[in-house]
Amino acid sequence: MKVKLIKLTKEYEKQLGEMIDEWKLDQQVNHTDGSPWVIFKNDYRDFDYYLEHLETKDTSQGFVPDSVFFLLDEERNRLLGAVNIRHYLNEHLLKCGGHIGDGIRPSERKKGYATEMIRLALLECKKLGIDRVLICCNSSNIGSRKSILNNGGVLENIVMDDGEPMERYWIDIK
Repeated sequence: MKVKLIKLTKEYEKQLGEMIDEWKLDQQVNHTDGSPWVIFKNDYRDFDYYLEHLETKDTSQGFVPDSVFFLLDEERNRLLGAVNIRHYLNEHLLKCGGHIGDGIRPSERKKGYATEMIRLALLECKKLGIDRVLICCNSSNIGSRKSILNNGGVLENIVMDDGEPMERYWIDIK
């Protein structure tokens, strides 16, 4: 597995479109979630706008600054997923969002990529000065739970979020 986290550039415009289209189709057909939601909030077909508005810079609406990375398979030059790292937590994120939101495109799931992407995201968190990371997942998302546990996640509790049980895990970064 030769993967790395990258910042999105014009070079990956076509790969992004293929990944987003695959993901949206899976959401429609299989009713899967759209995590991390930030990669779906804008239309990728206006790529310049998409890039400019991918990360949160304006915190006036209660959002926190974040960094968005994409997991790239270096051997296939294929985007495998994305991770959104929130630089700090507000009240909502502390309850049920966490520092990290992540997802792997449907055709690449169950191959260990989420575990590796979270490991790499934790390194980015460390660079940001975050040494205790909260990651949350829906209780029905077994794959997400496994990738969190594989990275040392310790369950604190389960809270209800819009009628759904949300598991809250902490990871201490060494």
